[in-house]
Amino acid sequence: MSQSHFTAADGARLAYRDEGAGMPVIGLAGLTRTGADFDYLAPHLVDVRLIRPDYRGRGGSDWTGAASYTVPQEARDVVALMDHLGLEKAAIIGTSRGGLVGMLIAATAKPRLLGLCLNDVGPEIERAGLERIFDYVGRNPRARTYDELAARLPDLMPGFANVPPSRWAEEVRHHYIEDASGLRLTYDPALRAAFLAAFEGPEVDLWPLFDACAGLPLCLIRGANSDLLGRKATARMRAERPDMVFAEVPDRAHIPFLDEPEAVAAIRTWLGALRG
Repeated sequence: MSQSHFTAADGARLAYRDEGAGMPVIGLAGLTRTGADFDYLAPHLVDVRLIRPDYRGRGGSDWTGAASYTVPQEARDVVALMDHLGLEKAAIIGTSRGGLVGMLIAATAKPRLLGLCLNDVGPEIERAGLERIFDYVGRNPRARTYDELAARLPDLMPGFANVPPSRWAEEVRHHYIEDASGLRLTYDPALRAAFLAAFEGPEVDLWPLFDACAGLPLCLIRGANSDLLGRKATARMRAERPDMVFAEVPDRAHIPFLDEPEAVAAIRTWLGALRG
């Protein structure tokens, strides 16, 4: 489906996809990713209007500079998209960075949310996972073709197993552009500077954002081998919200693709709770 665009308050032209009919669900992607993150899940959603924005600086959206690539700005952009579409409320499925954006919306615009599903992210982020992201964010891969990178991904993605080659081939096409010069990023390389500023900044207590989700139906999906969402934080989240739908996906690290049976079942249960 082709992309549409809207204009944010600062004039940035931001891209999104809007497809299906039913309950509005906004899919918020990971740090360097686009709405294509939800291509695998989309066929499993029934009676859902799936809305997938590209954050500023990613995919089909304008590049607006490192200073604007922040979770608070991205949260404001999501609310602005809801206003543009005339949505009073929506549910959010947030993958990694998208989950942080979703929790911030719960803290700042809670009446706009029907519920929140967190894909391999929570209010505590493991340093090892951040360091792995730091190694690649804002840098073009050494591989020069889709096929070359797809062949390398099983070794570059520790913690993943039983992933068919066809999935790695899809992944590289989602996240890179192949041309005569090799493989290029689908986002503004200045995102590295924004990530570095947060990476090197003081630690921030994110538990108040999770606490702000009180009263919202929650779902948490964790890759069993995740290096970003640790078991200790997961246990605390579940203890604080025993009603939260939870699934741990075997043979997955950061991040599950969301079409695994465990993930699909959890999301369907969560959506059922939203419908009452």
